[in-house]
Amino acid sequence: MQVLFSAQAGPLPTTVYINHNERIMSWIYILGFALSVFFMLIFFLSRFVQYMKTEQNMQIESFKDTLIDKDNPVGLVGEELEKLKQQQAEAQQHLREVISKIPVIQKDGKFQVDYEAVKKQKESSGLGPNGSSPKGNS
Repeated sequence: MQVLFSAQAGPLPTTVYINHNERIMSWIYILGFALSVFFMLIFFLSRFVQYMKTEQNMQIESFKDTLIDKDNPVGLVGEELEKLKQQQAEAQQHLREVISKIPVIQKDGKFQVDYEAVKKQKESSGLGPNGSSPKGNS
C-alpha cells in the first residue's frame, strides 16, 4: 500500500491509502467512453439533420457560400453587378480627372495645393476671387 495523502482533520488523523491490488479505472477508459458517446451523439445529430432536410424540403447553405466576396460585397447578381462595376469605374475615372486638374507643389516634403496657381486659373477663366463673375449686373 502507498499513502496518497495524510491530513489532520479534527482530533483523529486522516490517511488515505491506495491499494495497488484493486482495479482502478484508468483515464484511458474514461476517455474512450467519452469519445464513443461524443461520436454517437454526432452520428445521431447528422441523421436528424438529414431527416429534417428531406422532411421539410430544406437546403442548407455551405459556409463558403455565405462568405463575403471582395468583388461583390452586397451580393448583386449578373447585370446589376456589372452596372455597379461600370458606375464605380466611371466615378474613379472622373475622380482622377478632377484631382489631376488641381495644381500642387511639394513643400517641406509634403504635397500642398498651389493657391497662386488656383487664383491664376480662376482669373484666366473669367471668374472673380469669390467664384462669381467680376462684372456685376447693374
